[in-house]
Amino acid sequence: MRRYYQFVWQMTWAGFFLVAAFAVKTFYQALPEQIYLTAGERFSYDFDVPVSVVLKDDGTEVFESLTDPAGRSGTPSYTVTCKLFGILPVRDVEVMLVDRQQVYASGKPIGIYVQTEGILVLGTAKVPDADGRERTPAQNLVKSGDYIVSVNGEPVGEKEELIQKIDAYGEHREVLGLNRNGEYIEVSLMPVEDRQGKHMLGIWVRDDLAGVGTLTYYTRDGGFGALGHAISDGDTGTRMALSEGWIYDADIIGIKKGEDGNPGELSGMIDYDPDYRLGVIEENTPLGIRGSLNRELSKMGSGQMYEVCYKQDISLGKAYILSEISGESRQYEIEIESLDFSGNEENKGILFRVTDPELLELTGGIVQGMSGSPILQNGKIIGAVTHVFVSDASMGYGIFIEKMLNG
Repeated sequence: MRRYYQFVWQMTWAGFFLVAAFAVKTFYQALPEQIYLTAGERFSYDFDVPVSVVLKDDGTEVFESLTDPAGRSGTPSYTVTCKLFGILPVRDVEVMLVDRQQVYASGKPIGIYVQTEGILVLGTAKVPDADGRERTPAQNLVKSGDYIVSVNGEPVGEKEELIQKIDAYGEHREVLGLNRNGEYIEVSLMPVEDRQGKHMLGIWVRDDLAGVGTLTYYTRDGGFGALGHAISDGDTGTRMALSEGWIYDADIIGIKKGEDGNPGELSGMIDYDPDYRLGVIEENTPLGIRGSLNRELSKMGSGQMYEVCYKQDISLGKAYILSEISGESRQYEIEIESLDFSGNEENKGILFRVTDPELLELTGGIVQGMSGSPILQNGKIIGAVTHVFVSDASMGYGIFIEKMLNG
């Protein structure tokens, strides 16, 4: 009988620790690693999990307003510890104190053109030699996602330059300088000569990319942000390394409606004349593109100033997408269904469903080209559209605006 009670006691404790471990892991994923707070405002915490918040430095409960720590440079911050039921530490959260932020929300369709820093490798291929035999001179040497930056020590930046140098060196072995995941390497290849005397390396390449997206915001000082995700190559999925890029005025001339299993897209007419440039792209980050406008703010159109809402103040329920895809600036109603504060997928913090009948009739929901459309709630900007569900065009993801601004 005594062994029986010991067994029950051990199983009870084992069950308790398993439940506690599961709870800690679940709540850890539900808590943000970092939040932004306007300095001087009361720290507000409500992520629908039973945790208490204490300052990590001295354990004092955080009920009062946080202010800038004296003597600190850069962005002031505190670290708070979240404890399950006030007992088990779950996660440390960094509270970043920032000035109140306001931006112009846009929703304007834009043309995007970028040139790569180096020549992007899409893949390798077989090429016929003078006898008709298929050769693979680049196989296992050059990889998809590499950037070719030099040939025999001479820099190259465009496809035409690469072709010219391959022909110039002819049948001689060529050393390609590659940027592979940020590391410079060199590989040696022997070109193949075909029946016409042309020399080839059997590499598919690209040196530019163009498309349609949406301008999310711009600021009083002329900075802008768009897309909410990186410009990536459609064949390799590689984030494009930019040498230069611009955004342009774009007119939407066609909309392919999204259907279940078949995402739609916007078709735009873009004039790439320098006179139609809106701005220069300076960064292609995982959280969107950033840059500077060429145009005066008064000529940017219908942009309206909105206060930035941080993720802890976003609520489930009604919100709006701001877009000009119909030819005029309109707000379309959506329903926010869930929020992911974990930061595991920074471009998918907001899960929403399109409920606006007009937008559903116009596009079927979210389509390619709408990435970057601002998301508004309670008169503030909270994020931007980033992805559509392939299986359900009415469902989409958004990024928190604070990530685009401060990430």
